[in-house]
Amino acid sequence: MSAITALDETTWADADWPLGTHLRADGTTFAVYAPAATRVQLEIYPEALGATASAVFLPARGADGIWRARLGGLEPGALVGFRVWGPNWPYDEAWTPGSDAGFIADFDEQGNRFNPNKVLFDPYSREITHNVYTDALGRLGVNDGVLGTGGELVDGVPRRRIDTAPYAPKGIVIAESAAPADKPQLPPEQAIIYEAGVTQLTGHPSAARLADLLAGEPGFEGVTDIPAQYQGTYKGAGLLAPYLKAAGVTTVELLPVHETNASETGRAGATNAWGYMTLSFFAPNRRYAADKSRGGPTREFKEMIRAFHDAGLEVYLDVVYNHTAEGGNWNGDVNTTGFTSLGGFATAEYYQMTRDKILVDGATGTSNQINYSSAAARQLVLDSLHYWSHDMGVDGFRFDLATVLGRSPHDAEPDDWGAQKRFFNEHPLLTGIAALAEKENLEVIAEAWDLWGYEVGNFPRGWGEWNGRYRDAVRRFTKGDGNTADFLDMINGDYHHFEDNGGPQKSINFIVAHDGFNLADLVSYQTKDNNQPYPFGPSDGGSDDNMSWDSGGDPGLRRQRLRNLWTILMLSRGVPMVVAGDEFGRTQNGNNNPWALDSLAMRNNYAMIATNAPQRVAVEDGTGAAYHDNLGVFDSRDERVNPLFRFATFLMRLRHRHPALHQAAWGDLEAGGEDVSYLFRTPDGDGSPREGDRALAVHIDAPDDGFWVMINMSPAPVDFRVPAAGGGDVWRRLVDTAVGSEKDDNCWPEGEGEIVADGVAVQPWSVVVWHRSPSPRPGAAR
Repeated sequence: MSAITALDETTWADADWPLGTHLRADGTTFAVYAPAATRVQLEIYPEALGATASAVFLPARGADGIWRARLGGLEPGALVGFRVWGPNWPYDEAWTPGSDAGFIADFDEQGNRFNPNKVLFDPYSREITHNVYTDALGRLGVNDGVLGTGGELVDGVPRRRIDTAPYAPKGIVIAESAAPADKPQLPPEQAIIYEAGVTQLTGHPSAARLADLLAGEPGFEGVTDIPAQYQGTYKGAGLLAPYLKAAGVTTVELLPVHETNASETGRAGATNAWGYMTLSFFAPNRRYAADKSRGGPTREFKEMIRAFHDAGLEVYLDVVYNHTAEGGNWNGDVNTTGFTSLGGFATAEYYQMTRDKILVDGATGTSNQINYSSAAARQLVLDSLHYWSHDMGVDGFRFDLATVLGRSPHDAEPDDWGAQKRFFNEHPLLTGIAALAEKENLEVIAEAWDLWGYEVGNFPRGWGEWNGRYRDAVRRFTKGDGNTADFLDMINGDYHHFEDNGGPQKSINFIVAHDGFNLADLVSYQTKDNNQPYPFGPSDGGSDDNMSWDSGGDPGLRRQRLRNLWTILMLSRGVPMVVAGDEFGRTQNGNNNPWALDSLAMRNNYAMIATNAPQRVAVEDGTGAAYHDNLGVFDSRDERVNPLFRFATFLMRLRHRHPALHQAAWGDLEAGGEDVSYLFRTPDGDGSPREGDRALAVHIDAPDDGFWVMINMSPAPVDFRVPAAGGGDVWRRLVDTAVGSEKDDNCWPEGEGEIVADGVAVQPWSVVVWHRSPSPRPGAAR
């Protein structure tokens, strides 16, 4: 390595280099935002842990509050950290790492926590070396407590004095490269979203046998095995693309991939398996990379994106911009925080605080929440989104607790909590994200609620939203609650809440998600069971109001109700979202919040596909644990076939084939027009359903297509009548969710199902779907 030198120092204060670290032909530029700082020190490190700086430089402050420097001699993989002084701790020439020379207080009048003993990484770092919960700290004889401030003694030394150079995460200099090209750019209304964590997708040993497990499934001939060294990684996820494509998925929505705080060992019930605790908004999570070399996670992530795009699949990222992993005030002490990045540069710019400078977390419940009155915080989000779209190649984003992004803390008194909770649907960050999405052809989806409010349907035009109303209405109706009006509104795309948002495709319809019961557990449990032994527990939290029903303990009814939910979801207006493993009956044994479980039991076990008793396969984790056998044995013709898997993939493929099932506009309420209309009828076909009705029909009427959906959520058979199809066509059975049709996988190829003459008895708790088809030729089989 050549000597590292400062280049043209006199130009630094007037430069306009962008925020972050950028390796260029004429030197590496550095730019960090710290408007209230009085001194910033840039340090180059030889190692991530256990080392002190090998070179030190002093960036210059610009009029924009950004401190900049340009260095020569740096190569990809170089490690960088910063120390920052400010009004509460001005620079003193007597200061050395680990001293308190110059110290006045732990925070200044604005709430900034400047402490030069705490090494920080650049918030715009493209990769970081490690997170603060790394097991490596234990090997150095410390824990993350050394990163804190305040006066509490640690081995006789005030915490604020502990020098974190040997322990703190460092930024990694990355050589920038082109993004994966040729995005699929699918029309959003055609999406079928598959929500999954990177590890969940291929982290189970069964992924090594995919080709054999799917050998008998038509359409899955291109599936390949996932080698052990790639299981649970970005590389492994990319190798799964042929499976997802064949299943009918269009879009993979990955749980957070930003670097987070989590132990590498994944201790039972004691690690952040989901990743909703972002430490760096630009760095991919190193834990998910098979290639953990410096720059390896970035390269491997791009290769994964390319593999998905080559298969015609899009990738959305679940992103967490409402709070960070930097935490809050330890034990409620205003003097004690553990900042390693944002908060150490500009606490007042990035975090919401009370009048007494205590960090606020009322909307998030996660020790802090970000201050989006700040232009710097808003720019951080927009820059991060642009990077992941333009440089890393992703196609869209789902925003965790997105309502936080629509709040303006500085528009109200700090302790006026009623005013602080106000949501601004034209907030500059929300409209800025919508503008970025339009410019870069991205989909942006809000989780439109938090602990301070519920704003589904209130986000600005251009946003899609997770529709919690859809989830609740479908769960209730399919367990017999008779909430008929709400249910039908949701089937029709929640027109009243989304007509101004751009179309029914802005309603992201889901019945389950990563948090809460998965689909098989929703029909199998009355209450959550989170406090069970590893590998299915323990975990805290989780809702007690699940709107679930255990189906009276009847395995056959549970299987039937699973098919009901799949059918309703795939035939509703809007964009359906399913959860990984729901296509073959994955269970979490009743745990509805396994955020802390990085265990094999929570990953997709593809052995469930090759059997008609999916919940009887082995967990394969060596603990002796077993899945709860809630579904029993499907009445299939072949014990090596999972009829639920065939049924779910049939429905996803059906949705693709029929434009009537993925419209970007609402139709009117009359049959026979040029649009697609959803018409609701009583079982006899003549009247309109009333509140409390548990049996009803949905007529999906399109110019050259049509479906008649019979839904019976009552405990007795109901006679339905089907009117003439018109135009010389007939109605053919396409789907029957009743357990008696399991030998036929509960579905029939188009044009091959039986023809209904006039009426049919629909079994209790079941759904039957008829498709308008050409009349058979004289003499042809009926």
